[in-house]
Amino acid sequence: MTEGSSTDPVHEVIDTADGYRQAVDALASGHGPVGVDAERASGFRYSQRAYLIQVFRRGAGTFLIDPPALGAPLTELAEAISGEEWILHAASQDLACLREVGLDPARIFDTELGARLAGLARVGLGSVVEELLGVHLAKEHSAADWSTRPLPESWLVYAAQDVELLPDLRDRIAELLSEAGKEELARQEFDAVLQRETAVRTDPWRRLSGIQALRQPRALAVARELWLARDEYAREIDTAPGRLVPDGSLVAAARELPATKRDLAAIKEFTGRASRTQLDRWFAAIQRGLATEDLPPMRLAGDGPPPPRAWADKNPEADARLRAARPAVAEVAEAMDLPVENLLTPDFLRRVAWSPPADPTADAIGDALVELGARPWQVDATAQVIADAFVRSTQTPGDPENPAS
Repeated sequence: MTEGSSTDPVHEVIDTADGYRQAVDALASGHGPVGVDAERASGFRYSQRAYLIQVFRRGAGTFLIDPPALGAPLTELAEAISGEEWILHAASQDLACLREVGLDPARIFDTELGARLAGLARVGLGSVVEELLGVHLAKEHSAADWSTRPLPESWLVYAAQDVELLPDLRDRIAELLSEAGKEELARQEFDAVLQRETAVRTDPWRRLSGIQALRQPRALAVARELWLARDEYAREIDTAPGRLVPDGSLVAAARELPATKRDLAAIKEFTGRASRTQLDRWFAAIQRGLATEDLPPMRLAGDGPPPPRAWADKNPEADARLRAARPAVAEVAEAMDLPVENLLTPDFLRRVAWSPPADPTADAIGDALVELGARPWQVDATAQVIADAFVRSTQTPGDPENPAS
């Protein structure tokens, strides 16, 4: 077991200035990379803030930090570990809430992504720890409400174990990557995670579960207003929107278009703990949707190609290119023992197949992939393969240049 591990009988949450300063001093005097994890209250709270941040460093121990109690930013902690590599599992899930409190790493080792690149079949933290370290992690508190105070001791043990094992796990995955000659591609992928910007979603209300059942723009307008009203109220009381009124309830109301509050209350699918206490709020939203002249389109125009199932009719040449390139890229992924989506984002391949360079050489395709966001190692592994596949897609049986003819 690692130093300062969860065999300690009690895990204290650091929620005072004195405790915080002592933790920062200890971490600064530790050695090696720093394991970092964060616990949110997704499904319970509106915000995605970190309600607990766990930090472990060899020679220092484990520290469970309460950001809401200490306030942001955690400048001293950031400075104490700023020059070190941070180890996170599925870093993209935690970086936003860490940055919110001033913790922004310069270098990371993502054990979840590293496990994928190393070719492991299962990459959840519990699975990877068990396979590589022989330690069984109980995951019963992963979906807990971490805004709870005080936090139960069993939750703190769980939180400490998650972060204490990260340095050992990092070292084992690094060994696998080195043995496979994948150190450089892993470094590029970790850097890409750090540099990735959070996508701003257009019309987030369109993600309502079941909204596809609405067939009229007016119903969509009502669904939009209900979603906006729920989102505003959820933000106001810091509660997960779905805990107030489920998606299915909003869609049911948009489908029925009730004319009165009584009609709305009579919809049996309109449930949730705030469905009746906030009935005026929901009915006002419905009225706005019924009155507006700003009717949303049934579908948003995408900035990319249509779904591949439509390509044969819309663009047969592109269809042929994609059909030729997909198995070729998959073959490279298999040879490299990588998931194909990690070798090359499927959307990148679709886009370059739909609109290839005028002269689709390997260099030109590589430039197109870079513009889309592919990393250098991905271009090196796939550009020539894609170019060759595009050439094959233009050949027909009987073509003397077609080796299959």
